[in-house]
Amino acid sequence: MAPVLEQTRPIRPSSRPTLAPRNVIATGVVLTLVIAGLWSVQDLGINIAAIAQSADNAVEFVARMFPLDFPSATELLSMVAETLAIVFLATSLSVVLSIPVVVAAAQATSRNRISRGAARTLIVLARAIPDLVLAIFFLRVFGLGATAGILAMALHSVGMVGKLYADAIEDLHDGPREAAEVAGASRRQQIVATIPQALLPQIIATALHRFDINLRTSVLLGYVGVGGIGLAISESLRVLDYQRGMALALVVLALCIITELISGTIRQALLGNSSQAKRPSTWVDRLWQRTRSTEASKDLQRISPPWSIDRLRRFLAAAVILVMLIASVAKVDLSPRALWEGLISLPETLALFFPPSDGGIGRSVFEQLLLTLQISLAATVLGAIVALPIGILAARNVVSNRAISGFFRLIIVGVRGIPELILAIIFVVVTGLGSVAGTLALALGAVGLLSKLIADSLEETDVRVQEATRATGATEVQIFFSTTLRQALPSFFAHVFYLLDTNFRAATLLGVIGAGGICFQLLNAARVNQFDVVTYIVGLILVVVLAIEALAMWMRNAVR
Repeated sequence: MAPVLEQTRPIRPSSRPTLAPRNVIATGVVLTLVIAGLWSVQDLGINIAAIAQSADNAVEFVARMFPLDFPSATELLSMVAETLAIVFLATSLSVVLSIPVVVAAAQATSRNRISRGAARTLIVLARAIPDLVLAIFFLRVFGLGATAGILAMALHSVGMVGKLYADAIEDLHDGPREAAEVAGASRRQQIVATIPQALLPQIIATALHRFDINLRTSVLLGYVGVGGIGLAISESLRVLDYQRGMALALVVLALCIITELISGTIRQALLGNSSQAKRPSTWVDRLWQRTRSTEASKDLQRISPPWSIDRLRRFLAAAVILVMLIASVAKVDLSPRALWEGLISLPETLALFFPPSDGGIGRSVFEQLLLTLQISLAATVLGAIVALPIGILAARNVVSNRAISGFFRLIIVGVRGIPELILAIIFVVVTGLGSVAGTLALALGAVGLLSKLIADSLEETDVRVQEATRATGATEVQIFFSTTLRQALPSFFAHVFYLLDTNFRAATLLGVIGAGGICFQLLNAARVNQFDVVTYIVGLILVVVLAIEALAMWMRNAVR
């Protein structure tokens, strides 16, 4: 008799997947951020009625703004040239300063864990200290002029440039370095022979991106005495000359848009080569590649690199950069004597900033710090509400109509081209001094940044998943919510926290024109030479910035 097997009932899987504790905490953090942002909007008094009441001020401002009063062509070109020279020197110096820090920070180039940690700490601190604070310090050391602005923007830029360079080195393929190591090359020879050539496109692309950012920053630094077109704007608005001030602001807007378009094209040309097809696409490309192949076959026995078109292009680019450096130094009129005297007095200047002290205004400082955080939270929430639909409509894999997606991409470029300082000036005049102007300026600026990040994240999703869902008969709306949005959601959370970090840093600076925040206390302390109070305020800003950055890093890991 055959044995009878007892039939077991299959275990039904749970219909609801359980959430990991980390995801639950991350969801709670996001909800807390949204609630805090909405509370900040209400507490700051930002509403449609308040904005509508400022309509009369807006009409009056436009009436006082026209006709625009542009300076003479010679004077305008001189101011633009000085601004571009300051920005170019600051960006170039940041690249030079970043290289040794990056070599010590990247795991592929540094075996010492202590040096890597120290270098990473320097990068974080450089990003955390506002360039306005650095400018105040260097103005005390070297006096008024371009030197303070160049050093301030250069040191602050090391934070971003160094981080991106270090990440790029760690993302490089380690094969060439290992081959050099097998061939008997020393550690220094491995780094010099394999990394610079592979990293050169990323170095140039990052420098161009930082040039765009420094151009916007240079306008803000004009309010504390750094030269250029920013100083001219501050002097015009100080005497309520809106016709001259807004004319110069329009010039800055044009400069920002032009440089962003040019640098974006160059970055695409540098970084897009790796994604291009191996086979030429046109008969001109095929003829060009055949000619290059013939030249290469003739030089099979040649050891030195030939003077090809690529080598000639690199040589000319290096020559142009060298000429621009010389012209920039001549334009800003750097004084070696002033630099030397400033360096000699550096210990005495540092002694003025330490030890930190609240100067008896500790409570007021904390209140302004909370106000700055409220401005950044409110601007982040308001910017996200507007940026989300714009970013979705700008994504080419979501909106099949190229005209619609192109139109919203054009809106993004236009909004991103307007510096936050220009927006803050307009809102200060329209809505009055205070936190409302700063919040609205940051919110509008956030629309340009966040909508671009959202559109790029949506376009980087895996289209194969979308095609598989479409094959099951799903509608476009179902495909978007079930596959596209679900893939991009972790990136969206990361972008929002990056935006919060950016908005808080910007909110600490917009007080220079009366847009609210802790910058008002910072500048007052600097004006009356209470530099120990300046250090105290900077320390508080650092704590908040590092806390937001740590929270953003945890969120990126939690939702990954």
